[in-house]
Amino acid sequence: MTDTNDSPDTFVHHTVLLHETVACVLGEVCLPILAKKSGVFVDATFGRGGHSRLLLEHLADDAVLIVFDKDPQAIQVANDLAKKDNRVKVVHDSFAHVLSALAKLNIHQVDGIMADLGVSSPQLDDGNRGFSFMRDGAVDMRMDTTRGEPVSEWLKRVDEETLANVLYTYGEERHSRRIARAIKAMENYDSTLQLAETIKQAHPNWQKGKHPATQSFQAMRIFINNELGDVKMFLDDSIKALKTGGHLAVISFHSLEDRMIKQFLNNHSRGRYEGDDKLLMPIKRPKYFGKPYRIAPSHDEIKQNPRARSAYLRGAVRLDTPMSDEIRLATNIDDK
Repeated sequence: MTDTNDSPDTFVHHTVLLHETVACVLGEVCLPILAKKSGVFVDATFGRGGHSRLLLEHLADDAVLIVFDKDPQAIQVANDLAKKDNRVKVVHDSFAHVLSALAKLNIHQVDGIMADLGVSSPQLDDGNRGFSFMRDGAVDMRMDTTRGEPVSEWLKRVDEETLANVLYTYGEERHSRRIARAIKAMENYDSTLQLAETIKQAHPNWQKGKHPATQSFQAMRIFINNELGDVKMFLDDSIKALKTGGHLAVISFHSLEDRMIKQFLNNHSRGRYEGDDKLLMPIKRPKYFGKPYRIAPSHDEIKQNPRARSAYLRGAVRLDTPMSDEIRLATNIDDK
């Protein structure tokens, strides 16, 4: 997550929970560490490379860092880094496909996976991307501008009821029906500022210090990029992708994603899923992870970068658990 100047070429990067995330994915309490580590690691959301660059400082010369991102601009930055550091491998794809992408690189398990699920400030602060209601631009909101449908095109064809459901489900917007009605009454969807103003006028009240379009913009962005679906696939695949003793560290910025991560880690660290108590004989499942943890940004970090205030880092270590037949077949490896 970053703070920026107005020009896309002068973005200043402030990476959220930087040292905490890198320490966790390395299995350390804090940085610096005594000896550089070998192994294979994944940065599932490269962004502008803040976490990756610090991680590389603590990796040995024979280590490998595989970085993923959907954003073509982020991939351009990643490719520049890979030219300077041969330990870096770049994958232009969603982290939802981490397992299949690793298999193409002939890698089946890794020593650590980190992910920052926040939208980066270069995306938020570049009006041309359409994420921001503070800068004018096309209503796009795609993470990967080379594929998929812009929000502007989706808004033209979506019906009012479906739009209201999206705003309520993904933005937790209580006034979703009123806002959806106003959006569908617009003549065009060419301007993010016009869309934000329409939402503002339709919103009966809003939280002090929070723009009334915040939750609606969040909802449309999450929906158009299938963000929650990608997170679910990524978390499920992390079980298969991590070696015993490997660490998972994931940063989230809103309650929907944070809840998914919390429930995922709790379910797979207890050895059974929530809801099993309702059964006569609860279904026991393997404990894939150790006790989960949660880390919040410090007051100093939030003061320096206010966008960090809603961030949480959650993670856990992969346990030595025998794999089910389903997982063994998917990874094509033997239990160890």
